[in-house]
Amino acid sequence: MSTAKKYLSLIKFSHTIFAMPFAIIGFFLGVMWLQGPGEQASVGLFFKEKWYLFLLVILCMIFARSAAMAFNRYLDRSFDARNPRTAVREIPAGILKADRVLWFTIINSLLFVVCTYFINSICFYLSPIALAVVLGYSYTKRFTPLCHLVLGLGLSLAPIGAYLAVTGRFDLLPILFSFAVIFWVSGFDIIYALQDEEFDKNNDLYSIPSVLGKKKALRVSELLHVLSATCVIIAGFIGQFGWLYWGGIAVFAGMLFYQHSIVKPNDLRRVNLAFMTANGIASVVFAVFVVVDLFVHHYQTINP
Repeated sequence: MSTAKKYLSLIKFSHTIFAMPFAIIGFFLGVMWLQGPGEQASVGLFFKEKWYLFLLVILCMIFARSAAMAFNRYLDRSFDARNPRTAVREIPAGILKADRVLWFTIINSLLFVVCTYFINSICFYLSPIALAVVLGYSYTKRFTPLCHLVLGLGLSLAPIGAYLAVTGRFDLLPILFSFAVIFWVSGFDIIYALQDEEFDKNNDLYSIPSVLGKKKALRVSELLHVLSATCVIIAGFIGQFGWLYWGGIAVFAGMLFYQHSIVKPNDLRRVNLAFMTANGIASVVFAVFVVVDLFVHHYQTINP
């Protein structure tokens, strides 16, 4: 295995699919809609002159997430070595050395900050806070079962961060999408954590399943996913989106329902299907519908 493949495996690069679509939603909200009616005709000019901004947002997402995942693997290496499910990960398996993973974390963190510097001042000034959240998550399982919410908070920075990159200001609509991400990610992370309920109990680690048990943990996950769907529904009304947006909500909510229909307290065989496939479809399809809806709205605005 090449070095690049080892690091891509370390950070589970394919899981970028969860938060990246919401960053793209936040970006296009800023560019195509919430800049103000008088500026909507300049969208084409914006992309012509500032195409690099989209690239910087994507790079920020990649670097921040890579730093967070690598740091999590570095910090949890002793636990991973004792857990049969995670003993095959790169550090406990001897594929990558711990000190190199730490350097990988540092380099990605610095690259993230550098990218924010070239975006705008508010993103640059807030970059240490963003890093504190995404890196700090790795410690939370040691003292609170609310660690799932902290993970959700970290990924929720994607839509509001991308929106800030374009507009330099906070607004209600991207914040609603960020709350949707918090509840969505927290909910599916609880489902994923069902696999380690006994290990967490035996190693003084905290999670909703280890504290409440599988059955109650799934109820909490369901509640969080209801809250996530509620946030995108409220955003739909506030943003006055069209039918494409509501079609995206139908797919998003459908995938949330589906993952709860296939994972049971006494049957965890399809946890990975729920975790990766259902949530990947939910985020990507929803983002496509939202962005297309924004394009349609923009076209109707400049061609009444």
